[in-house]
This record gives sequence, C-alpha cells and structure tokens, in this order.
Amino acid sequence: MASIQIGIDIMGGDFAPKATTEGAILAQKELNNNVDLVLIGDEKAILSILKEKGVDSALFRIVNAPEVIEMGDHPTKAFAKKPNSSISVGFHLLKEGKIDGFASAGNTGAMFVGGYMSVKPIPGVLRPCISSVLPKEDGGVNVILDVGANADCKPDVLYQFGILGSLFAEHVCGISNPKVSLLNIGEEETKGNMLTTATHEMMKDSSHFNFNGNIESRDIFGDHADVIVCDGFTGNVVLKEAEAFYTLIKKRKIEDEYFNRFNYENYGGTPILGLNKSVVIGHGISNDIAIKNMIVLTADVVEADLSSKIKNTFNNE
Repeated sequence: MASIQIGIDIMGGDFAPKATTEGAILAQKELNNNVDLVLIGDEKAILSILKEKGVDSALFRIVNAPEVIEMGDHPTKAFAKKPNSSISVGFHLLKEGKIDGFASAGNTGAMFVGGYMSVKPIPGVLRPCISSVLPKEDGGVNVILDVGANADCKPDVLYQFGILGSLFAEHVCGISNPKVSLLNIGEEETKGNMLTTATHEMMKDSSHFNFNGNIESRDIFGDHADVIVCDGFTGNVVLKEAEAFYTLIKKRKIEDEYFNRFNYENYGGTPILGLNKSVVIGHGISNDIAIKNMIVLTADVVEADLSSKIKNTFNNE
C-alpha cells in the first residue's frame, strides 16, 4: 500500500518553528508506518531543532520554504509577494499531488485563500466551511459548523453544512448515521429568524442526512444531536464561549474530567470541508501537543478519503 504524505507548515503559528517541529516529532512516533511527514519551512531551522532533540532527520522529508506568511499579512497579497513561503509551497505540493494533505497553524485567511486558489472547492459546494467538535457529557462529541468562515449564510448554504457535517461526523469521527440539528432559539420548527425558519423547511424532509429538528444552545453538550448547523457568526460565538469556560475553570483551579476535554490541544485542528483536497487548520497558539494532534487529524481525514466522499455525494445530487 502506498504511503500517505502529510505536509506540515513548520513556520505557521505563534511558537513556530520550535513547537511545530516538536509536534511533528511526536506525531511521527504515534502515526502508522504508512504515513510519511513532509516538513515545509526553513530547512536550517528544522535541522537545528531535530539535532537539538536528538532526532534523525531521515525520518522526515524536508522541503525548504524560507519565507513566512505572518498572521497580520493580507492573505491574497501574501501569495503573490511570498511565493517561497511555507503556506504557498505547501499548497503547490498539494495541488501537484506530491502530498495528500496539508496542515497549518498559521494565517487562517491564507489557508482559505490557498485552498480556493490551488485545490479549489468541490463542484456544487456553495461555501466551504470549518467545523469544530464539542465534547458531549456522555463521552462523545458534537460536530458544530460553521464556526467562523461564513458569517452570513443563506438557507441553501446551511443545508449543505448539514451534508458536510454529517459526512465528517460519520467518516472521521466514527458516528454511525449522525443526527443533524439546526441551532435555534427554540425547538419548534416555527421558531427563529427568517434564516432558521427557511432552513428548517429545507432540512425537514432531507434525504441527504438524518435531520433531528432544532436544538437550543443549552443542549449543545448533550446527546440530542451529533452535528449542529449554524452560520459562522453564531458558531464562532459558541466556540469562543466554550473556550472561555475552559479558561475560567483552569483559572479557578478546578479539575474535572469532563471539562478537561474542552482543551483545544486535544483536537489540534479542523479540516476545511468542501475542498478537493484535505486541508487542516490549527489554532495559532498551538503548542507541540496541539500540533501533534493536528497532524494526526490530517492523517485521519486523508485515510478516510473524506474529500472524495464529499465529491461523490455532490456529484450524485
């Protein structure tokens, strides 16, 4: 069986290249032998860190990309101005089929622009989006999308989020026949604003996913749903509030097994759903543990062949 090639933006993130290289070292130890890691970034810096950690550089493929797209750079302009940046080089390798998946904790806007410009959205997908996972009290997870890429949405876009989220939940999270719910201010189908009422009307007879009606925000950590659909503005508010609760609990020195699962390090990143190739973005503040989990998630998404499954679903509509 041919090996899977996962490209990692070593220069992306607040603590790059140290945290990203050390995260790659951890991932290499955890992943199966059929996964090869491609470190994309300043070769001298990468080799120096590997030497410092006593790790054989032959365990990785290193692609030199000395330029960096900074967090404050304009995403579109940066690609033209910095063709040798780690993100630009990573997307070139992905487009050419020299890597199977690409992960970065760098400039999120640049990752979206790179996805659109190089590997492009799957035909039929109106708006590629990003999801997150929220821990359920029973031990499982809820997938919520969108969480920031699309602040303004129309009903047909939210309907497609239901398809994308259901496929991600089934094939990557391992949830059989996932229940899809629409985030709203009440469970009744007539509740909500013009967007949610129109979306509910489209979703209620869906043959593309297992629609389970509306869900209120107080139930998002329960078992009513497996996939929670909302616009990116709402989803981002929910996600940031969940992160704030974790921060408060840690600040108050409360140790709780369930709330410890809110730690972003556990999840590492999230794929951009709806692109032709596997692209995963991580949190800018990622440490080595979070980077390791971002890389492992990328391998899981590639192994699940999620992009092809999404493509097949939209081709058969």
